[in-house]
Amino acid sequence: MKTVPFSLSDVQNWTKEYPTPFYIYDEEGIKKCVTDLYKAFSWNKGFCEYFAVKALPNPAILRLLNKLGCGTDCASEPEIILSEKSGITGKKIMFSSNQTTLREYEIAVKSGAIINLDDITHIEFLENAGLLPETVCCRYNPGKFKNTNEIMGHLYDTKFGMTYEQLKEAFAILKQKGVKHFGIHAMLASCCLEEDYYPRLAEEIFSLVLEFKKDLGIEVEFVDLSGGIGIPYKPEEKAVDIFAVGEGVKKVYDRMIKDNGLELAIFTEMGRYITGPYGYLVTKALHYKHIYKEYIGVDASCCDLMRPAMYEAYHHITVLGKETNEAVGKFDVVGSLCENNDKFAVDRKLPHIDIGDFLVIHDAGAHGHAMGYNYNGKLRCAEFMMDKTKNIKMIRRAQTPKDYFATLDIDKEFNF
Repeated sequence: MKTVPFSLSDVQNWTKEYPTPFYIYDEEGIKKCVTDLYKAFSWNKGFCEYFAVKALPNPAILRLLNKLGCGTDCASEPEIILSEKSGITGKKIMFSSNQTTLREYEIAVKSGAIINLDDITHIEFLENAGLLPETVCCRYNPGKFKNTNEIMGHLYDTKFGMTYEQLKEAFAILKQKGVKHFGIHAMLASCCLEEDYYPRLAEEIFSLVLEFKKDLGIEVEFVDLSGGIGIPYKPEEKAVDIFAVGEGVKKVYDRMIKDNGLELAIFTEMGRYITGPYGYLVTKALHYKHIYKEYIGVDASCCDLMRPAMYEAYHHITVLGKETNEAVGKFDVVGSLCENNDKFAVDRKLPHIDIGDFLVIHDAGAHGHAMGYNYNGKLRCAEFMMDKTKNIKMIRRAQTPKDYFATLDIDKEFNF
């Protein structure tokens, strides 16, 4: 059974000042998750978590993670700026972009970030611009792998990374052009709950490390296992044991790297795993609708959380104050957009819901607010951090109509 770290009375107090919908992030939950991750990989002295900014791009979150020792994984100029403004700089930034503009590369190189190349042709692109740095990481796509799912898709059909042949050629070219420090990156699955994913991925990449040393004379200095470790969105799913994962990677590392007299830093690039379970979208029931099926209308929409609409993803829903009530039927929980996929749940068994009840949508702390948008003129909702005493602090205010019109020349015609 999924639980919520705050109560109906907490939300009733909060909504006296702040209207729904809004996001709540559990600070203590995030801290524990990161602390456990670092403990699980404490055997690797170079270990670093590069939090995927795309999952939750909020400076309050990044500052918290910076204090816990994390870097960031960025894919755009604003994400680099956000990282730097949050105290994360230089080699604590991994720039993993694809189809990258010259300006973005210029910003990334100037920042001192580690450049993670998505394609072999980007070597010439960087060299022609005089931007080829001394440290380069390359992204690998083997074309197939045991662990995958619908979010990531089949590797042979994704736009990311280099083939084996391209990767080896890229390293040879980079060495010839004077690059001194090398890393390998691979993300071969998304939201994977199998604890053998990282160990299997490590074995795949470590074999390349050994081969490139033997054939090219290149000593890879770090391996980025990226993200991919999932969270249990459904109540019946089991959470990944990060200590078992860390021990599994260590066994592969000892056998393939340590026993061959080598040393590697291990990086991870989590997002969903770190903040996903600790973010909650709080919304209010507005209407019933009874036609060919039963609907509950709420004041949030897929502009606030689009994963159910985009992936038909499951997000658990708790009705505050009715956590132990029996289900009375199946309902679609829907927002107000002029799109029929604006649904948080389809045929979900729920207790009786009264107008004004508060619904909490679980596991919304990654790729939730971050993927929001303004379709139908919907305004982005606020975000709050909750401390261990259940006090909340606003870390992003809700948008206003003035914000919505701010990028238009005609905004001068509006009186706000």
